[in-house]
Amino acid sequence: MDLLHLLSWTCIVLTLGMFSTGLVDLKKMQKTKSTDNIQFLPFLITCASNLGWLYYGMLKNDSTIMVVNLTGALLQTLYILVYLKYTKQKRDVVFQMVAVSAVGTSAGLYFVLFLPPGSIQLNQLGLFCSVTTVGVYLSPLADLVAIVRSGDVQRLSFPLTVATFFTCTSWVLYGYQLNDYYILVPNLPGIITSIIRFYLFRKYASSGPSYKSMYV
Repeated sequence: MDLLHLLSWTCIVLTLGMFSTGLVDLKKMQKTKSTDNIQFLPFLITCASNLGWLYYGMLKNDSTIMVVNLTGALLQTLYILVYLKYTKQKRDVVFQMVAVSAVGTSAGLYFVLFLPPGSIQLNQLGLFCSVTTVGVYLSPLADLVAIVRSGDVQRLSFPLTVATFFTCTSWVLYGYQLNDYYILVPNLPGIITSIIRFYLFRKYASSGPSYKSMYV
């Protein structure tokens, strides 16, 4: 097995493992019949990101990207449906779904109808997906600042932090092997934020890790 093939399987296994951590929140929602202390927007944004990367993988004919993001999109859709079932704020949730769907549909129509097939379409889609992924990884920074101020790491998930670190590292190596900076660059913030989380766990170890949430 060559290095690229090994990295491909590593990316698939680690990423699907990271996505599946949302099952903890799903079970919690089903058990409590509520969505208290569970954020909806990360599920929605991740699903949109998965769909964008799925299209990128299709254009690039990269089975690794396609398998990971198709499965990820299906999992996120499941989380979204369960959240919608149990939330008391259905109007707000539906509004967010419509807004993100409108943006995603508009972007999809732009890439399909207004860009010529080939490198231009692939590069602009790659840039769009990269920016979205960077946003996903940087979004917890506000919470990290709050944790530094409070010294409480109970809202952090240590298993997810470990999974994110190794998953992003594997994608950086995979992107490097393919010489694809649209894959490599957006995963660097995931590594950086994971290192920050490790530091916070070490500094505030007395508080102990929490397993209650998929996202920070």
